Amino acid sequence: MQSVDSAWKDLARLALETVRGSVQFADVRLIAARNQVVYARNERIQSVSDNATAGIGVRCLANGAWGFASTAVLTPDSVRATALQALAIAKASAMAKTEDVVLAEEPPHTIRWRSPRAIDPFEVPIDEKTGLLLRATETMRRMPDIRLAIGYVRAIRQEQVYLNTEGSDIERDRMITEGVIMAHAVGEGQRQSRSYHAYGRLAGWEHIVAADFPANAERVAREARMKLTAEPAPVGRMDLILDPEHLHLTIHESIGHATELDRVLGYEADYAGTSFATVDKLGKFQYGSRIVNVVADNVTPEFLASTGADDDGVEGQKWDVIREGVLVDYGTSREVAPKIGAKRSHGTNRADGWHSAPIVRIPNIGLLPGSGSPEDLIADTNDGIYIEGAGTWSIDQRRLNFQFGGDMFWRIKDGRKVAVLRDVVYRSNTPEFWNACDAVCGPEDWRAIGVLNCGKGQPGQVGFMSHYSSTSRFRGIEVGRGEGS
Repeated sequence: MQSVDSAWKDLARLALETVRGSVQFADVRLIAARNQVVYARNERIQSVSDNATAGIGVRCLANGAWGFASTAVLTPDSVRATALQALAIAKASAMAKTEDVVLAEEPPHTIRWRSPRAIDPFEVPIDEKTGLLLRATETMRRMPDIRLAIGYVRAIRQEQVYLNTEGSDIERDRMITEGVIMAHAVGEGQRQSRSYHAYGRLAGWEHIVAADFPANAERVAREARMKLTAEPAPVGRMDLILDPEHLHLTIHESIGHATELDRVLGYEADYAGTSFATVDKLGKFQYGSRIVNVVADNVTPEFLASTGADDDGVEGQKWDVIREGVLVDYGTSREVAPKIGAKRSHGTNRADGWHSAPIVRIPNIGLLPGSGSPEDLIADTNDGIYIEGAGTWSIDQRRLNFQFGGDMFWRIKDGRKVAVLRDVVYRSNTPEFWNACDAVCGPEDWRAIGVLNCGKGQPGQVGFMSHYSSTSRFRGIEVGRGEGS
């Protein structure tokens, strides 16, 4: 891993000075990244990968259009040539533009940001990581009917220097850990699974230690096996109680992507779709019930998109997206913010590496807590289903009509969990679903779930963000029956 040092800064400054007199704006990101994954399958370690990369990306705004170029050859000649290539692309793009790119104002920032960590995961011996996974998979496999037990742990580190022609000088050091164990059961003519996650977090190896995979392995295997003989999903409209691990994906797909302003404006229409949450709805559309308060938070230290500043050089912020059920704001970049009259970007422009140009990405976004506990909600529900964990999902290109499954399902009757269910899916559309929310549990139940696989853009990029909520209830949602959920 190459660390941020004066030589890095010199290369970044060289790139800017090469184009400074010929651009309206330019920025440089010099990034070194490392990604290690240890993967276990049944009683053996299937793979250990440890990849490192470093390079520089240069972005130029000239004649009202963008140009971007990158290289992994970190020499003065290569960096200078890359900056000139970005400038040439901007000038060529300007010949085909339909309107000028106009950037929202942002003061220059000097930021030195480092994510929290107690134990460097890259200093933890591989034997410790493999031993942890083997203990967990061996425990799961001892349970009858468990045909496949898998697990992995992952560590990511990204070090970045960001400079722009407006004077920003930003250094960041981001470390992420995540892991999962999963049991697959086969029997009774069924194939079912159950998982347990240490969802991605800005943290060190202590995050994996706290998850204690070996101690949870037997429960995971037992619950996978329970689903083999579970009752099939009921069909019809009923109340749903959804835990934070489940809701994170629903929030991601039906709110996070729907409120990316570039998608709203049609920038993603030829690939990932558009959004029903159009600008004419801002400030007046009842997205959800009055207890639905959704906040974007790119400042809380453990959340994945909290990186000090985004790749526009905009400092991290916190803002309301849905207030008392009403759509009030979007995730924005310096380019798209002015298109809705915003004077400043919210700082959601991010790239997945030195080789990618930044695009608008979902911020850390989630549902504010209410009051009460999951037990209170269950006791207050006469006929419903409690869903834990994420499962299958599908949503249309406008982020409107969707179907979601889960990982574990419990039938609720007369205020009690009475049976395990299998193959539950529910269908709704975004405003109908969020307007059906009539209860959100309190802060004691509030949890953040990290996402490390959000795809967007052409060429495709992978984005990181966290979603948070407490267990919540939704009344009268259409429930159907999937297969192997």
